[in-house]
Amino acid sequence: MTASSAHVTVLLEEAVEALAVKTDGAYVDATFGRGGHSRNILSRLGAAGRLVSLDRDPAAIAVGKSLADSRFFLVHRAFGELAVAAAEVGLEVADGILFDIGVSSPQIDDGERGFSFRYDAPLDMRMDTTQGETAAEWLARADEQEITEVIRNYGEERFAFQIAKKVVAARVEQPIVTTAQFAALVRSAVRTREPGQDAATRSFQALRIHINQELRQLEIALPQAVSLLKPGGRLAVISFHSLEDRIVKNFMRAQSTADTLPKNLPLRADQLPQPKMRLIGKAIRPSAAEVAANPRARSAVLRVAEKL
Repeated sequence: MTASSAHVTVLLEEAVEALAVKTDGAYVDATFGRGGHSRNILSRLGAAGRLVSLDRDPAAIAVGKSLADSRFFLVHRAFGELAVAAAEVGLEVADGILFDIGVSSPQIDDGERGFSFRYDAPLDMRMDTTQGETAAEWLARADEQEITEVIRNYGEERFAFQIAKKVVAARVEQPIVTTAQFAALVRSAVRTREPGQDAATRSFQALRIHINQELRQLEIALPQAVSLLKPGGRLAVISFHSLEDRIVKNFMRAQSTADTLPKNLPLRADQLPQPKMRLIGKAIRPSAAEVAANPRARSAVLRVAEKL
């Protein structure tokens, strides 16, 4: 079974339902992946509907190019470039925008990409393999403090300093260029770990987030999404770990709260600041049945807001 065919889209129906798709609407799937959400959206659109999908991964773009549909537009860009991508295809406003954040199953399962310690492969970790610095290149030049901060902040790893120290010492002897090398260094520095979790898990997550600037991409993409949405348009975001979900939750909460003004200002009710969005329901998590069928779904959280 190939990575592509093995991929199972998380919260597929819930996420697309949250967009409240109109048959003649314009929608954005900011993270095409293997096209699960995009295909579902297209199935709900009429002849006048439109879908723009983005992905930074050339492998995902290759899959998307096989989707022949005149209503479908595919752009090879990271979702942090949402506004640029929309402009490139002439999309001025959208009725709904969907983000499915984080690394995809095909990226993890393709050992040569370097995302997983389950395979001994080049330590790459770039989602867009056509540009940017690999994880191996970054580990070769970053100083001890930088490595410590990345592993602590993005991996929430309490042994971050010890790992950084091991990395800096080891690279003097030989370059750290494979997943097996890095995983072995991490394991030698981590003294205790939660039952059932590999000692390298948090550090691999941290390195991947840093190399792809995943949290920064999310922070700059969300305001662009709000600007692109028309009033009544929906923003739906699926995240997979607490760092991502915190950004999404805080952003939506801030957008759904009106700016505060000093007390006793002589303003009419219609002059008071209004929130830009309203929250739609509570956070949605996968059902027990979905988690049983696809264990990688267990940490997923879907949050939805509507532009006012």
